[in-house]
Amino acid sequence: MEEIVIPPHFLCPISLEIMRDPVTISTGITYDRESIEQWWFTSKNNTCPVSKKSLSDVDADLTPNHTLRRIIQAWCTLNSSHGVERIPTPKSALDKSQVVKLIEQAKKVPYTNLHCLQRLRSIAIQGERNKNYLEAAGAIEYVASIINKSHSDSSTVEAAIEVLFHFKSSESRLKDLMSNDSNNNNITESLVRVLDCGNSQSRAHAIILLKSFFEVADPIQLINVDVESFRQIVHVLNGRISQPASKAALKLLVELCPWGRNRIKAVEGSAVSVLTEALLGTQEKRACELILIILEQLCRCAEGRAELLKHGAGLAIVSKKILRVSHVASDRAVRILSSICRFSATCAVLQEMLRVGAVAKLCLVLQVDCRFKTKEKAREILKLHSRVWKNSSCIPDHLLPFFPDQDPLLSLGG
Repeated sequence: MEEIVIPPHFLCPISLEIMRDPVTISTGITYDRESIEQWWFTSKNNTCPVSKKSLSDVDADLTPNHTLRRIIQAWCTLNSSHGVERIPTPKSALDKSQVVKLIEQAKKVPYTNLHCLQRLRSIAIQGERNKNYLEAAGAIEYVASIINKSHSDSSTVEAAIEVLFHFKSSESRLKDLMSNDSNNNNITESLVRVLDCGNSQSRAHAIILLKSFFEVADPIQLINVDVESFRQIVHVLNGRISQPASKAALKLLVELCPWGRNRIKAVEGSAVSVLTEALLGTQEKRACELILIILEQLCRCAEGRAELLKHGAGLAIVSKKILRVSHVASDRAVRILSSICRFSATCAVLQEMLRVGAVAKLCLVLQVDCRFKTKEKAREILKLHSRVWKNSSCIPDHLLPFFPDQDPLLSLGG
């Protein structure tokens, strides 16, 4: 087949692919609309890629290059016999006033909300510039109001959740949505309701949105999260809706559990048992790290330690992850054992640690290359209960030389 040579001026300077919707910016350079919008809005660049000139928001207007687009279309038609498809004529640019009119109409006639949301979704998924137009027209606030209305039907709420998910709003916009809640309508509480009764897709979107909101929340908002919210977050994790949803739930718990009172709320929401089961069922590095980070936080309270010890495989799986995942995971697992040994070390617990290999693993930590603080924490644990453990047959002979001498001041066990 004869080789097709594409004229250089048909190619976008960014992607080097044939332009489907050529637009010219203030520097006089022509780009494909999708490529330049991705450069500006997704990659957060405020320059002209070719000239490197900085552009303000005013300068960043895109002027359709109709002449070049028609030439490209004509060239495609001439070369259709070689398998070249004619590029379609792009749709006209979004008009902000049309969006405002659409939203205002839906506010006046509530039964048109679902149609409005479907239209907003189709606009949002067409590109970053459309999302900016929608934000400027007040679409985000409108969508949030639909989610916040307790009397909205489930299909409308689920559509609103999907639209808000596709916006991927900025940090400042998320803060505005949280601070503008009124009449006891709280966007995060509304998302928690979706976690309780939404379908799988809307629950997955809701947990990811919740993570985004709480990542920008102030301490007061984090502290005021209630037990029901923790219960629903844990329920998402237990339900294994999707990997992104599970990862979002874990990151959300990491964000919430450093606050003291939240640890007890998380325990009351069954977090410890669900996290332990999740740790038993995953080999993925980051998931293991996140789970151990959360468990370490929860084991700082008596309720959390009690729940871990009540689980038949709690001590065993925590010990197993030491030196098997990463330095981060090993450090957090050793810290969990430290909390157990300092504050919950009954005779039964100490014997259980011997039986499941936790003590042997701590001896191994002293032998291998790992973080200094992790070694020190392991040494402290072994000294703390040296009188109970040192002469046990459960510790392999080759690890006994690494067992530290007993420290009388720390010998509280047994």
